Amino acid sequence: MEKVIVGISGGVDSAVSAYLLKKQGYEVEGLFMRNWDATLNNDISGNPTLNHDICPQEQDYNDALELCNLLEIPLHRVDFIKEYWDYVFTYFLEELKKGRTPNPDLLCNKYIKFDLFKKEAKKLGANKIATGHYARLEGTKLLRGIDSNKDQTYFLAQLSSEQLKDVMFPIGHLTKPEVRTIAEEQNLNVAKKKDSTGICFIGERHYQKFIQNYLKPNPGNIINVETNEIIGTHNGLMNYTIGQRKNVGLSGDQKRHYVCGKNVEKNILYVAFGESNEFLISTECTLESVNLISTKNPSQCTAKFRYRGEDYPVKLEYLNNNEIKVSYPEGVKAVTPGQFCVLYLEEECIGSGIIKNVGKNGKKLWYLS
Repeated sequence: MEKVIVGISGGVDSAVSAYLLKKQGYEVEGLFMRNWDATLNNDISGNPTLNHDICPQEQDYNDALELCNLLEIPLHRVDFIKEYWDYVFTYFLEELKKGRTPNPDLLCNKYIKFDLFKKEAKKLGANKIATGHYARLEGTKLLRGIDSNKDQTYFLAQLSSEQLKDVMFPIGHLTKPEVRTIAEEQNLNVAKKKDSTGICFIGERHYQKFIQNYLKPNPGNIINVETNEIIGTHNGLMNYTIGQRKNVGLSGDQKRHYVCGKNVEKNILYVAFGESNEFLISTECTLESVNLISTKNPSQCTAKFRYRGEDYPVKLEYLNNNEIKVSYPEGVKAVTPGQFCVLYLEEECIGSGIIKNVGKNGKKLWYLS
């Protein structure tokens, strides 16, 4: 009998994954990861930012333990706090310092869940590991989950084909409502538990207060990108992202506006006005830190520039230094340095890269420097 170690998070997706595998006849055990020290989740004054009788992470562990007792499977526990800090959170902070908009969840999968977790599972005698991601595998070919609203291949796009060996995604062929129904029919304790949202180490906390624990506020000028006039003061470039329209920091009588760029060297936040989104449109970008899961090197495919974003047709040009130029002549709004661009050939996720710079009609956007 094959032994499968399931990443049990305390949520419904991993719970149903474990149930289905046991039903299919596998020897199933659970492994709960602790990746963040919740005592660090305080605001700038040192006060906890959430009012809980119990740390949310410990509640997740208790839910995971109850679930495994219901399923009559063992639950192991492992701490990757130092490794998460070194490989994921440090990257997150460094990207913010550069004025970019990072997505640490992809690196968490790359360095923690499908590397350290997998090694820990092998120590426990696992033949395979499983997670509750909405994705599918054909060998090591990574395919979108059936539920287009929940498909999570975007977050798996930095994995290598080697990392996808001996991996199972038991709910990739199901929709979220179907997963909930199975959990309710089996009276699983987490059947109605809400999905976690936001960046995993921040959770439901106030983002700016949390970041101020690690990056000091650095106020600077807000400049009208069209007139070059100073129109306000920002409280640190790390608090803004391209396309942002709310809480920009301008007075209430300003007409509709949006963030369109940053200059980290001069500590400037650029803002544009109006409804046209002209300063958000680009037609090309360069990807760095490219990871190709597939051995295919297509010249054309589709791309997502953010999770749950639209699929855009793109042309690819493979450059030196493991970079790719991505062209989309019809234009795309708010393609943002630091975010991941994920590439697809129909249902197959073929890889990804970090957006290095953004251009329009052959020229770099000067207000995104």
